[in-house]
Amino acid sequence: MGKIKLIIWREFITRARKPSFLIMTILGPLLLVGGMVLVTFLGMQEGGIQNIVVVDKAHLLTNKLQESNDIKFFYEPDELSDSAFKASPYSAMVEVNPLVLENNTIQIFYKDLPSMTVQNYISREIEKVLETEKLRVNNVDPATYRRIKTALKIQLFDIEKQGKQSYDQIKAFLGFGFGYLIFFFIFMYGAQVMRGVMEEKQNRVVEVLISSVKPFQLMMGKIVGVAMVGLTQFLLWVVLTLVLGTVGMGFAKSAISGAAMQPTTQMTTQLQAQMDDQGTVQSDAGEAAEMLGVAKAIWDDLPVTAILLLFVFYFLGGYLLYSSLFAATGAAVDSETDTQQFMLPITIPMIIAIVIAQTAVYNPDGPAVFWFSIIPFTSPVVMMVRIATGNAFAHPAELALSMALLIATFLFTTWLAGRIYRTGILMYGKKVTWKELGKWLFYKG
Repeated sequence: MGKIKLIIWREFITRARKPSFLIMTILGPLLLVGGMVLVTFLGMQEGGIQNIVVVDKAHLLTNKLQESNDIKFFYEPDELSDSAFKASPYSAMVEVNPLVLENNTIQIFYKDLPSMTVQNYISREIEKVLETEKLRVNNVDPATYRRIKTALKIQLFDIEKQGKQSYDQIKAFLGFGFGYLIFFFIFMYGAQVMRGVMEEKQNRVVEVLISSVKPFQLMMGKIVGVAMVGLTQFLLWVVLTLVLGTVGMGFAKSAISGAAMQPTTQMTTQLQAQMDDQGTVQSDAGEAAEMLGVAKAIWDDLPVTAILLLFVFYFLGGYLLYSSLFAATGAAVDSETDTQQFMLPITIPMIIAIVIAQTAVYNPDGPAVFWFSIIPFTSPVVMMVRIATGNAFAHPAELALSMALLIATFLFTTWLAGRIYRTGILMYGKKVTWKELGKWLFYKG
C-alpha cells in the first residue's frame, strides 16, 4: 500500500506543478464564461448598418416600419432585378406579396446572410404593421384588442411538493452541464493516463519501475494520482465559479435597483408610451428582477450538498472505470496511432450517454433514461440529470442500484485491465489484436 501511495503522490505532484495546470485552474472558469459572453456578443453584432429595401407590393408597410441604430428601411413599389439588387447599396431585400394578410408570408433576398437578430427584428416590425391592418379590416378597436390580448405564462407544479412551483426543466439543464463535465474530465484525464503509460513504456522507464513495484500497483497509482489532479482542479473551479457568481449577482442586483429607482428621461418616455399603447408597463428591470428571483428559488430548492457529493462519486466512479481501460490500452500499444482500434469501444458508450442525457432533459422519467442511468458505462453522465431534477431522490432504490453497479463494474474492469497491463507493459514491437488481448487475460503469473 505504501508503494501505491508513493506512485499516487508522484503522479499528483508532477502534474499539479505544471504551469498548464495552474493556468487552466485559475483561468479556466474565466475563459469559459468570457468565451460564452464573447461568442454571444459577437453573434449579435452586425458588420455595420444594415440597409433593408422593402418591396411593398401589398401597399401596407411603406414608411410604417420603425428603424433602429443598425437597421434602416427603404421602400420600393416594384421588385428589383437581380443585377439591380446586386449593384444597390442594400444588404437585403424584403418582398411583401399582395396577399400577405392571408398567407402571412414574406420573402427575404440577401447578399450576405443576415443574423438571427436582424431577421427577428424585421419579422417583429412587419408583424406589428400587419396586426394593426388586420384589426382595421375586421373593425376591431386596437386599444380593446391590446387590453384583452393575453401573454400566457405557464407555471409548473409538482403535486408532491405541496404547491411549490417546479423548475425541473432548468434543473435538468444544470444536471446535463454536470454530466457533460464528467464526460469532459473522463476523456481529458483518461487520455493523460493512457499517454503517461505509453511514454513510460516507450522510454523504457517502466522496466525500472517494475523491478520495484508490481504492474497492478503501478497502474492503480497512476490512475488514482491523475484522478486526484482532476478532482482538485474541479473543486478549485467550483470555488472560483461560486466567488465569481456571488460577485456577479451583487453587481446585477445593484444595476437592477439603480435602474428601478432612478429611471432616465428616455426610459420614462418609453414606459409612458407602453402605458398609452398597451395599458401596462413592461419593465426590463422588473423582468431581470424576476429572473434573479427564479435563480434564487432554484438555488434554494436544490440539495446542493447532495448533488456535489454525488457528482464527486460519479466523477470518480466513471473516471476510474474508463481510466483503467485507457491504461490497459496504453499498455497494449507502442504508439498513439495504434490506439484507434481500441478507442472506439471505449468512446461509443460515452457518446451514447451524452445523447441520452439530452433526452433526459426533456423526459427524465423515460425508459431509455432509466436503463442508461443504471448501466455503469453511461450512468455517470445520465444519472446526473436525474439527480439535479430530484428524480433520482424520488427513486432511492434505483440510485443505490446505479451506484452499486458502477462500483462493481469498476472493480471488474480494473481487474481486467490489470491482467492486460501486466503483460502489455513489457511487450514491444508487436501489433496487438483483440484475439491477443483475450489470451493475455488467462496468462498465469
